[in-house]
Amino acid sequence: MPKAPQTAPPRQFSLFPESARLQRIDPETNCWRFYRLTLQDDLFGGTVLVRSWGRLGTTGQERRERFGDPVAAQKELVRWVRVKQRRGYREDMNG
Repeated sequence: MPKAPQTAPPRQFSLFPESARLQRIDPETNCWRFYRLTLQDDLFGGTVLVRSWGRLGTTGQERRERFGDPVAAQKELVRWVRVKQRRGYREDMNG
């Protein structure tokens, strides 16, 4: 008797995301952009929100914003994801 094909478990949205990878691809307007957000701990007990953006295939630019409270940093990450999604960015399915 053959085995049933295994399927990947359904993806679930994380309640407390620590990173996000977004991209916006629109060949008609020559728009090939990425936006990455990650939370990192710093040496002083705070949390740093690292935002990276630019054209796909480049290193782009980066900005770091320090928060004393990890919850505030996580809320800011979610806020940026919503802002970018309103501007046409979607989740990067490649990684």
